[in-house]
Amino acid sequence: MRKQIIYIFLAVLCLASCSIQQRVKRADKKFAIGEYFVAADIYKSCYSRLNSKKDRVLKGYVAYQQGECYRIINNTRAYNCYNNAIRCKYQTQDSTVYLRAAQVLQYQGKYKEALKFFDIYLEAHPDHYVAKAGKFACMKMDEWKQESSRYKVSEAKEFNQKRTSNFAPMFIGDNTDALMFSSNRQEKPKGGSKKMQRPSNVTGQQLFQLYQTRKNAAGEWEDIELAEGLYDAQEEEQQNDSTGGKSAGTAEMGVCCFSSDGRTMLFTYSKPVNGKDLGAKIYRSERASGEWGEPQEVKLFADSSITVGHPALNATGDTLYFVSDAEGGQGGKDIWMAELEGTEWVNAQPLGAGINTEMDEMFPYVHADGTLYFSSNGHPGYGGLDIFKATRDTTIKDSTVWILFNMGKPFNGAGDDFGITFAGNTQDGFFSSNRGDKKGFDKIYRFVLPEMEFLVEGTITDEAGNALSEAQLRIVGSDGTNSKINARRDGTYKIKLNREVKYVMLATARGHLNDKAQWDTKGLKDSKTYTMNFALNPISRPVKMDNIFYEFGRWELTKASEEELERLVKLLNDNPNITIELSAHTDMKGTDEFNNELSQKRAQSCCDFLIRSGIERERLTPVGYGKTKPVVCDKALNKQYPWIPVEQVLDETFINSLPADKQDICNQINRRTEFKVVKTTYKLY
Repeated sequence: MRKQIIYIFLAVLCLASCSIQQRVKRADKKFAIGEYFVAADIYKSCYSRLNSKKDRVLKGYVAYQQGECYRIINNTRAYNCYNNAIRCKYQTQDSTVYLRAAQVLQYQGKYKEALKFFDIYLEAHPDHYVAKAGKFACMKMDEWKQESSRYKVSEAKEFNQKRTSNFAPMFIGDNTDALMFSSNRQEKPKGGSKKMQRPSNVTGQQLFQLYQTRKNAAGEWEDIELAEGLYDAQEEEQQNDSTGGKSAGTAEMGVCCFSSDGRTMLFTYSKPVNGKDLGAKIYRSERASGEWGEPQEVKLFADSSITVGHPALNATGDTLYFVSDAEGGQGGKDIWMAELEGTEWVNAQPLGAGINTEMDEMFPYVHADGTLYFSSNGHPGYGGLDIFKATRDTTIKDSTVWILFNMGKPFNGAGDDFGITFAGNTQDGFFSSNRGDKKGFDKIYRFVLPEMEFLVEGTITDEAGNALSEAQLRIVGSDGTNSKINARRDGTYKIKLNREVKYVMLATARGHLNDKAQWDTKGLKDSKTYTMNFALNPISRPVKMDNIFYEFGRWELTKASEEELERLVKLLNDNPNITIELSAHTDMKGTDEFNNELSQKRAQSCCDFLIRSGIERERLTPVGYGKTKPVVCDKALNKQYPWIPVEQVLDETFINSLPADKQDICNQINRRTEFKVVKTTYKLY
């Protein structure tokens, strides 16, 4: 009896093992035909039933395959599966598991963790392009995060719907007031009833269909509806799929493009036929009377089993770009092109290694200016699909070399960014992304490229900060600009500038000295506003010069004084017809004779600096007043030191009446260097 029990137990184990083997084979079959969502569930159930020691090899394989399914459909559990495969030593069979682990970590924005796995993989495959590209991107990420273009991106909420994916928007020809995009929202066709579809065996989401929308007279996008004509009559669901299971439901339509007149549409179409999944095809439909006509398949290859999709037409409509996994490419999904000959598309060929990698290049789009845009997860990027633009190298005659540029922020980031379209010949449009969505749903985003604007703005005040309401500005530019502008009543101004111009601006006001500034807008790559504030010195009263310092008890200027004196040099050059008296003052300490001599030498030291800087000696009069002209407190000084009354003279009587600390402040205020205008007609006559 005991032996019988043992035999039964062994038989059960054998049957269980055979059952798991069969389920793995069925999962492999699902994976091979692209039903990744279904395959992942089967692999998952098999993994939990396999023994970590006895079935380690198979368990590692199952974990890897499950990770592949999750990676392809953007399920965040992909990394855990690859990690499980590594624990089962699957890397001894296929070190690609390290590359895949790195890629999904990069997709999640975990760049430091991804870098470790890229390094491990590159030890065995040092020349692998995709791995080198991934490592390079992870190493540059801190730098890239600090960079951003002038484009402004925001969610196009009017096209998106909660818990659905919406992607690959496309303007209907040159008409930028009509748009079509792919969505798996549940909408009823015209004249029909709402019909829930079974989830896709590929993604696990509802099937995708084409939706269209137009702008109304107010410029707002109207109600979103199924593409007219394509969904009026839906076929019954197929009874069986290619692997003997239940049907996935009706056809999927998506990723479309249009002729320039908007009357011809090419779109991606996928539907099981007689229970067999034939992959995606490109179909063509003509519009008549506002509706799309019966679709017809576009023949690109003699072999009808080759999968094609993601059509994109150039501006003239004689070149078709599309995506295929046909032999002859670099691997994965590649971008191909074909030429129009009569009514047939011929000479289908891949774009080559400059564009395609062993990973996926998809969602091509051709701008009106001829630039090719596409998405790739094989070139250096932020993780997942990034949007790239490509132009031919025009430095080489008949060149087939492409120059690639990652669109960077704000287009690209961790996750998938793809399906771009532009409004005509502009740099504004839409694209799609699953950024920031925990469940991986795609959303449509709009982008605009603001016009670069260059401005100069600021205030014109007197030396005390009071607005000069009658001030004027004269602005002269190397582009021929020569104009006068009045400041506003509050002393402010704002002037629009041109790019690549050198400017000189002169601020003037009655009873005040002029002030000049110069700058240029050359080489700017983004909008910029310059701030130029002018504080005009009065002609009628002395102006205190801040930050003029001398050696203690001496008259030699310190290095720290040069900046303030340079400003005086500029003022004298901006006002070439004035002469000034430059005076130095001391505090009340010391004898009159000592203070007069010291202040005179200090004033002379300042004038000597000005002369060395190119100012004519005849325009300068140095005077040392010693302690004979103490400061008279004005409103500005009273605001800084409220304990000093307005109009109070800081003489010895007042200072001696103060506490020691306030005496020091008053003495410091009296120790000063000033200038005042003597004449305004120097060399005028």
